[in-house]
Amino acid sequence: MTQSTQAATSLTMTRRIKGNREDVFAAWTDPEIFRRWWGPPGTTTTAAEIDARVGGAYRVTMRLPDGEIVYLSGKFLEVERPTKLVYTWAWEEDDGIGHESRVTITFASAGEETDVTLLHEQLASEESRDRHAHGWIGCFDNLTKMFSGKEA
Repeated sequence: MTQSTQAATSLTMTRRIKGNREDVFAAWTDPEIFRRWWGPPGTTTTAAEIDARVGGAYRVTMRLPDGEIVYLSGKFLEVERPTKLVYTWAWEEDDGIGHESRVTITFASAGEETDVTLLHEQLASEESRDRHAHGWIGCFDNLTKMFSGKEA
């Protein structure tokens, strides 16, 4: 029973990116590169602050298609350059930080390409998992375009 609850609030996906592991890892940790690809379709990442070290924090500012500004923030729990990132994930709400979940990203070399695997767990509900899956697919699509020479 516990396993199905955990599975219901977790999502995993893998995408092969045309770029070496160091460059793909940098796309996740360098704020200037990150801003170019981050976000689901229709959103714009207007600011990114990333302190990619254990205990370091990040904060991302995004403009949604309707013009609303939202903030995502968290702390890095593990940073193994260029193979793994683990960090907390929470949307900032009017009354403070919302539900906190956990993201693990692994970067595996595949010749001149990189397999990026996402595990997003401890989401608040199945509905939340489904919304985040939509967002992550958009992020991965943008990352793939950027590394294919087609700007996101």
